[in-house]
Amino acid sequence: MKIKGSQIIVQSLIKENVEYMFGYPGGVVIPIFHELYHAPIKFVLGRHEQGSIHAADGYARASGKPGVVLATSGPGATNLITGIATAHLDSVPLVVLTGQVSTNLIGNDAFQEVDITGITRPICKHNYLVQDIKDLARIIKEAFYIATTGRPGPVLIDIPVDISNGLCEFEYPEEISIRSYKPTYDGHPGQISKACRLIESAKKPIIYAGGGVVISNASEELREFVKKTGIPVTTTLLGMGIFPETDPLSMEMLGMHGTYFANYSVHNSDLLIAIGARFDDRVTGKISEFIPHAKVIHIDIDPASVSKNVMVDIPIVGDCKKILKEMNKEIKTPDIAEWVDELKKTKAEHPLQYEMKENDDIKPQYVVEQLYKLTDGKAIITTEVGQNQMWAAQFYKYTEPRTFISSGGLGTMGFGLPAAIGAQLARPDRRVIDIAGDGSIQMNIQELIVAAQHKLPVIVAILNNGFLGMVRQWQQLFWDKRYSHTCINFAPDFVKLAEAYGCVGIRVTKKEEVDEAIKKALSITDKPIIIDFVVCKEENVYPMVPAGKTIKETIMRELA
Repeated sequence: MKIKGSQIIVQSLIKENVEYMFGYPGGVVIPIFHELYHAPIKFVLGRHEQGSIHAADGYARASGKPGVVLATSGPGATNLITGIATAHLDSVPLVVLTGQVSTNLIGNDAFQEVDITGITRPICKHNYLVQDIKDLARIIKEAFYIATTGRPGPVLIDIPVDISNGLCEFEYPEEISIRSYKPTYDGHPGQISKACRLIESAKKPIIYAGGGVVISNASEELREFVKKTGIPVTTTLLGMGIFPETDPLSMEMLGMHGTYFANYSVHNSDLLIAIGARFDDRVTGKISEFIPHAKVIHIDIDPASVSKNVMVDIPIVGDCKKILKEMNKEIKTPDIAEWVDELKKTKAEHPLQYEMKENDDIKPQYVVEQLYKLTDGKAIITTEVGQNQMWAAQFYKYTEPRTFISSGGLGTMGFGLPAAIGAQLARPDRRVIDIAGDGSIQMNIQELIVAAQHKLPVIVAILNNGFLGMVRQWQQLFWDKRYSHTCINFAPDFVKLAEAYGCVGIRVTKKEEVDEAIKKALSITDKPIIIDFVVCKEENVYPMVPAGKTIKETIMRELA
């Protein structure tokens, strides 16, 4: 029996156990939406395609399942670009379906035609233009397989409207085998043994763990490895929560705005054990002076990431979870008591801190600390991008994976609110809080109505300083305090805006009001809440290692 291409699409998504889809309708995807009308898939209608894809991204990061997005051709497809790039750089599994003009019109500059496969080729793990309806089911199966295996990422399928309307027999493949795509999961036994021997002889080892540990669900294996070896752990921005930051062996986050003790531990180590991390420039700073005394073990599923930025002594290509399991079987504890004591002393002498006087305006760091305290550290935190993101990383302590969701590689403003919507749908058992800036929150604030429509109790905590804060900080420190177009005092009344969207709005202007406002927000369970915290206007994020500099040039406080 032949069925329509649109039916094949929906039936394929059902076979992939898709629970939620995100997107926005348009002319050439009407056939697909027609079939979704009665489908057992919950479709979440965004108010902008960028909001929809960030919501799918947040859903994927919180759940570990692929996010699925559907948009129309032309502007619908191009509005997805930033979200695709965000997912690509952070290795988030997405399957992106876009409509396309009829195959006979492709290349004719038809209404709402763009070459979306050409545009997205550099920012997708893979993409397809469906040219024959007989290939449709196989392509969808391949897309989910490619998106979720190896190093995950976004896969786009561009579907001409005549393919959606065409007829074909439906047979969904049971398995997929792609000759040119064979991810390596099992680490080489010889390399694993070499790594174990090097670790056992090290005197100053440090573990540098990243988002790959989250993706491979290897948090328990990492914790067992630390228990067996006693080696301290520092994580990247996207790795936070894989090792509890409340543990004495946690050095917390490293990098440009990481803790001093994390950067100290890496700089002075004799062995860096990199697990599921890619040596990003925000971590390494000046490459030539990064880890000057250390050998490097690098565990990563993506062979292209190994020795790309930093030369590696022992590479192990494969899945973090499988490799750590094997290492846990044979690793012996190194003699590193003096090193651990040195790092604990450094941690005690250089804690994360900020100054708060009696009559000061509200400090943004204090707001984040109180969010941590009043949620018992159990919330899922999403962030926008900028100072708010760094304070969320520094002053909320993460103890579980998939509880910190942020745009790392691309640094996408406007990410946090829609990502919080996706995360709240994925994890209704947890409270989701978007820690935002007053600049970034306005980039996708239209998605508030989506949260209200679905009665999602997402809390948006705006650290409102009247500036594009991180750019202003750079202007202050390195550009003669010329605040060129970073002052945004002319901003909406966020309380009235929240109420207009059917949400609850709370404004906080005094330190003594902070706890009461957070408690009130946490008590509301059927609608979104905006808390507008009016904070110190020119508070900066410290520590700070300036771009291209080293730990020796760390800025710990205000420059005179």
